[in-house]
Order: sequence, then C-alpha cells, then structure tokens
Amino acid sequence: MKRFLLGAIALVAMSVGAPAADLPAYTKAPVMMPALYDWSGFYLGLNGGWGTENRCWDATAAAGAFVADGCHNTSGGFAGGQMGYRLQTGPWVWGMELQGDWADLKGSSASIVNPGFVNRSRMDAFGLFTGQIGYAFNTALLYFKGGAAVIADRNDIVSNGVVLATAPGDNRWGGTVGLGAEFTFSPNWSAAVEWDHLFVANNSTTFTTVIGSTPITADRVRGDADMVSVRVNYRWGGPVVGKY
Repeated sequence: MKRFLLGAIALVAMSVGAPAADLPAYTKAPVMMPALYDWSGFYLGLNGGWGTENRCWDATAAAGAFVADGCHNTSGGFAGGQMGYRLQTGPWVWGMELQGDWADLKGSSASIVNPGFVNRSRMDAFGLFTGQIGYAFNTALLYFKGGAAVIADRNDIVSNGVVLATAPGDNRWGGTVGLGAEFTFSPNWSAAVEWDHLFVANNSTTFTTVIGSTPITADRVRGDADMVSVRVNYRWGGPVVGKY
C-alpha cells in the first residue's frame, strides 16, 4: 500500500510540473509615460494688446544744441500677426520670428519752448525681427526674445486745435527685448501672453507747415515703448511623441 501511495504522489507531481515547464517566462510589461509635446516647426498667428510710449521732444537751439521741450506718454491698442520657426532640442527651444502690427498710440503735452503750442505724437505701426530661446515644460513654454524693432511715428505741432506743422511717416529703428509664456490647447494650437520693450532710437524730426513744404523746425523726438499682447499660433511641424 505504501508503494502504491508513493507512486501515485510521484505521478501527480510529474503531471503538474510538465505544464508549468511549458509556460513562457514572465516579462514585465512596458510602462507608458505621458506624451512629450514637440515645439519644433513653422507657426503663424495673430496678436493684439495694449501699449504705452514715452515721448520727449527737444527743440533745436543755436549751434546745434537741444533744449528740452516737454515729455508725454502715448497709449492705445495694437493688432497684427507673427510668423516664425522653432526647433526643440531636449527641453530647450530655439527660434526666429517676424512680427508686424498696426497701432494707435496717442498722446500730447504743452510745449515749453513755444507756449501755446502742443506737441502731439502718435505711433501708427511697429515691426519686430527677433530671435528666441525658451525652455519647455512639455505643453508649456517660457521664452526670451530679442532683436531689432522699427516703429512708424507721426508727430504734429498744434495750436488751438489746428495742426500748424507735421512730420508724418517718421520711421525709427531700435532694439527690442521681450518675455513670453505659451501654452498648447490642442495638438497644433497654442496661446501666449507676451511683454516687449522697444528701445526707440533718438531721431531728428523735420516738421513742415500743413500748407506747403517749408521746414519750420527740426526737433529731436525720443523715448521707448512697452507692449503687452495676447497671441494665438497655429504650428506645422514636430509631432507629439510617446516615451517608453
């Protein structure tokens, strides 16, 4: 009886062990990590916002010297578009951008040199030509930009509400720096908030009477500008990729 029981136990053990030997070895399943957003590619977008500009006028005196003629702030809205290209390497994002905007920044102040006259300024448009460097947190991007700026100014000398002399189409070149934060809200769409400071070069401005073309004065108009905008971009390029 003992031999019979031992043989039966051995037979059961062999029958259980055989299928176990045929089972595949256990392998750990890969863990899927969240998708990484790629900011690389061309983009095109629209922007709009509010800006202020500090304008100081200096009247020309004898021997080419300048006399302070007062300062004022202009303010108003602007709207336009931008286009550019970005390349992402790891978390770093590099890019270049061209931006152009129509603007309506206005302001004025009383003339110190000519009492009764009003110096009036207006920014009609501006353009930015910049490079970018940013750091990506997946679908969020913080970036710094810098480059060249150009603005289209219009300056008038006014008395009793009547324009005595004007200097339209006064284009000024300078530099710009800016900061922005951009976030994606769909695979190819993103929105951003951006601040830009424009360093506007001093410029000698020749005014002419509104009746003819006789120059009556050559003032120096100077000052910088600050712009805050909301932007929306559509991007073609780098896909959203999965990481394992």
